[in-house]
Amino acid sequence: MRRRGWVALAGLGYVGLPYLLAQRLNLGVIREGRQARKALALTFDDGPDPDTTPAVLDALREVGGRATFFVLAERAEAHPDLIGRMLAEGHEVEAHADRHLHAWVRTPWGAFLDPLRATRRVSAVTGRPARLHRPPHGAYTLATLLGQRAAGVTGAHWGIEGRDWHPASTAESVRQGVNALAHPGAVVVLHDAGPGARTTIPMLPGLLADLGGRGYALVPLGELEGARPLTVRDLPRRLMGSLDRAFDRLGNTRPAGGRADNLFRVGRVQFPLEGVTLADGTPIPKGTPAAEFHVNNPLLVDLGLRRSLRLAREDLRDVARDLQTRPELRDARVVFCLSALSPLLATLGFETRDLSLGATRRLRLWAGVLRRAYGSASQAPEPRLSVMGREAFVKRYGTGKGRGGS
Repeated sequence: MRRRGWVALAGLGYVGLPYLLAQRLNLGVIREGRQARKALALTFDDGPDPDTTPAVLDALREVGGRATFFVLAERAEAHPDLIGRMLAEGHEVEAHADRHLHAWVRTPWGAFLDPLRATRRVSAVTGRPARLHRPPHGAYTLATLLGQRAAGVTGAHWGIEGRDWHPASTAESVRQGVNALAHPGAVVVLHDAGPGARTTIPMLPGLLADLGGRGYALVPLGELEGARPLTVRDLPRRLMGSLDRAFDRLGNTRPAGGRADNLFRVGRVQFPLEGVTLADGTPIPKGTPAAEFHVNNPLLVDLGLRRSLRLAREDLRDVARDLQTRPELRDARVVFCLSALSPLLATLGFETRDLSLGATRRLRLWAGVLRRAYGSASQAPEPRLSVMGREAFVKRYGTGKGRGGS
């Protein structure tokens, strides 16, 4: 029994902790950049392959986009012409693996040596020192982390997985999925070789057109602003983002317009307050069907209030479109937000109301948690209700197209 306990403890230290800290929380590895600039990094794994990689390079060249290729050492050595083309066209070439095996099925010694061998062999082809390493499947063990350190490279993960490799995926499903999740500072993983290439190659020209139409610059991971290894100081923001996503799933709250780069997230609720009357005399009884919106906090913090105000005017059009197209929002009689952003929202036409002392205290406490997690200013206005009737909101923002419009 005691022996099994030691084995379990050793397994936790060798696989469990690296899985949690590096693979899931992404501590010590690069996962994303800042959202202040509308740029993202497309990354491609498993190449180069002369049957598929040229099509990916052609599509990128057509739109002037640049990307990062995590290449397999053996394939890089076999196709130096493709590596040369990648570099000549401004792409970044980094190490993926010496042998494409999941770290959990390798011996510790093999997992330790793989980053060293991969970076050495890939660097010999590129003529440049490798700076980044993405292990196969993004999988980590303690030996993987030690091997990366010994090789002098940083682990590179992703925030958006295209899932082009999945048997059920189609070109259209991958395109829609990446479009929905795309946001400034994102790192996207796709494949220019292997099973994923069958989906990515026909999908990529359309995706590149979509991202270009939305104003995204496509840059190598090394040029993505704020892309750096996450540290313990980044952990509150990372955990808060996960908490926001869990909250959204429970409350069926979704980004307005179906786009993760929208400033607002919207869900249907029953109006939670009593005694609220709009300026035109319309009472809003407690329990009235309503659309509550929340702010995309990481985007707000990285943009700052001034730039967020300009963005809010566009993104509220997507909220108006959601009111008319999402079945659960069609009976919402009011649109509201409970937050410290009432001064900003007042400039956008919302009426503001004071809250009860108890509600103010709860929201003030929550606002403090958000400020500490996302690193925003320590001082903020008192939380208040910002509210607008449905008809007034649709009249004001229901014309024109939001950023997610088509």
